[in-house]
Amino acid sequence: MSKEHSHFYGAVTVSERGQIVIPAQARRDLDISVGDKLLVVGGQQGGLLLVRASIVGRLVSRWSDVLQQIEQELETTEENG
Repeated sequence: MSKEHSHFYGAVTVSERGQIVIPAQARRDLDISVGDKLLVVGGQQGGLLLVRASIVGRLVSRWSDVLQQIEQELETTEENG
């Protein structure tokens, strides 16, 4: 799988201890290994994001650009809606 594209790996269930299992195919595709640090980020609408700690700096600058584009699109949609 190309790392340039998003992929849906399925659903996970939270255990009684609050644990989830990252699907094996996701771990293989994304090279997630035992001991890797993942950051857990929550959103206001109940969303949850897992991201490898080692790439946060690069992602923040990219996401900033994407978020600005999304905000502009939403403003345009609201003005035309």
